[in-house]
Amino acid sequence: MTAGVAAPPVVSPEGTEQAAKRRRRVPYLLLLPGLAYLFVLYVVPLIALFRMGLQSGNLVSGYEFTWEWDNFVQVFTTYRPQLLRSLLYSVSATVITLLLGYPLAYAIAFRTGRWKNLFLVLLLVPFLIPFLLRTLAWRTILADQGWVVEAMKTIGLLPEQGGRLLATGWAVLAGLVYSFLPFMVLPIYVALEKIDRSLLEAAGDLYSTPSTAFWKVTWPLSLPGVISGTLLTAIPAAGDYISVQLLGNPQETMMGNVIENKFLSVIDYPAAAAISITLMLAIVIAVIFYVRWVGTEELVT
Repeated sequence: MTAGVAAPPVVSPEGTEQAAKRRRRVPYLLLLPGLAYLFVLYVVPLIALFRMGLQSGNLVSGYEFTWEWDNFVQVFTTYRPQLLRSLLYSVSATVITLLLGYPLAYAIAFRTGRWKNLFLVLLLVPFLIPFLLRTLAWRTILADQGWVVEAMKTIGLLPEQGGRLLATGWAVLAGLVYSFLPFMVLPIYVALEKIDRSLLEAAGDLYSTPSTAFWKVTWPLSLPGVISGTLLTAIPAAGDYISVQLLGNPQETMMGNVIENKFLSVIDYPAAAAISITLMLAIVIAVIFYVRWVGTEELVT
């Protein structure tokens, strides 16, 4: 007498459909904590900041919601030079960091061999020092009696009388480039490290010169890192105010300095909120056009 084999349980179509619906709900349920976090800590403060930008009054008499759109208009009238200067410094710092950072990332990815990790650590060492102290160090480096100024006077890049770097736009730009260079190098390095070396070997087998292989293979495949690096550099550089405050002069102020002054010195919260929202929207619009113009399939899709 043979033992009977249990028949598999019969699952009704309704049960199968309900199980499929539950599986489809799981990703959305997992997203809920993150969405709640973003809503409470980002969306709600942005709405409050936008509402504050439409208020009028002062700290003594209080603020009242009056649809004061003039706070936003002032950004393009009263503070237009600071807005344009912020964008100019941001673009300039991004271009310089790209010109300096791409060769550095390329060298670390392709030429350092077993010393690769050491160079990455050296690149990240400045992050162990507070941002404020790193910027203050540049005041010593670019001081009028410092070795940099003396060397530039010796080779004729600065005039002997009155030649200086500190409290100039060049000092501000140098501070921005130094502060955000690692943000450019690391994404490019990651993109270069992901490139399959056999593709470069195949380009060589097809009689491609090193320069042609770079522009046809390496550069296109590293574009995601380039775009990420430029965004990570340009966005914080546009809102920076420490570099101008410590290395520049009152004629070199950026929008970040105006916002700080409105919030902490003038105590004009509506104007500060309107400037902050406008600067953020300008950056978002610029980023959207930039990504759509030079964006790669990996970033756009």
